[in-house]
Amino acid sequence: MNSRGKVAQLERAVGAIDIWENEGGTPSPAIADPFYGRRVEADKSWTVYHVFTGEVARIGGEPMTGLTRSQATDRMLSHNRLNVLRGKERNARLRSRAVSIGAGRRL
Repeated sequence: MNSRGKVAQLERAVGAIDIWENEGGTPSPAIADPFYGRRVEADKSWTVYHVFTGEVARIGGEPMTGLTRSQATDRMLSHNRLNVLRGKERNARLRSRAVSIGAGRRL
């Protein structure tokens, strides 16, 4: 492969990674189901959005639009981490309920 072909292949790979990251990527193994991604808008600002609905994410009622890439990344990761924590808390409550129901049964 000539150097031009290698450069084109590298550019395609970098482009694919950028798209993947903009869609939420995989920020950490703990976040199996990221609900929020980030996207660049026509005016070059960034928006954090819900990946299933496409709706703009909000914090305290304020839309997460008009952000820098760094701000959008931080807020996306923060939202996704919060979702993981909520999921863990919910699962712990469900397990606790299941244990208490099982403990009341007699064989």
